[in-house]
Amino acid sequence: MPKLDEFDVAIIDALQDNARATNVEIAEKVNLSQSPCLRRIRALEERGVIRGYRADLDRQAVGLELTVFVAFKVIRHSRENAQEFQQALMEIPEIVSCYMISGDLDFLAEVVVENLAAYERLLTERMLVLPQVTDIRSNFAIRSVKTGGPLKLPPARG
Repeated sequence: MPKLDEFDVAIIDALQDNARATNVEIAEKVNLSQSPCLRRIRALEERGVIRGYRADLDRQAVGLELTVFVAFKVIRHSRENAQEFQQALMEIPEIVSCYMISGDLDFLAEVVVENLAAYERLLTERMLVLPQVTDIRSNFAIRSVKTGGPLKLPPARG
């Protein structure tokens, strides 16, 4: 795990708050001059701490009104099956996040689609036909309480 000092943590917090902030604004916010601030941002990007930047969309405003949490159980637990299944899930763009989990089921995916009919198509045409799947359980979100929040970083070390 890369060591993050207090400046790195402050920069990351500032970018999570507003990824469109200019280097000047970030440098001012974290009490660094512009050049060292920019070098630190570039270093965080190169080390993979900052993976990218993107717009945080309002799902309803863009016509994506249904969020479904889908739990999958797979046939056999093997490295090959897990990798093959994970790759299949990565190729489904409606899956916006996915986790391998412990417990009765093996994977939990967050699916975002236009409506129930779109989810039914996705379920029957893409997910139920995956060869490793033995069970799928769908839980429909009633209301979004919190999504896409910033990560609460541990205290700086170093």
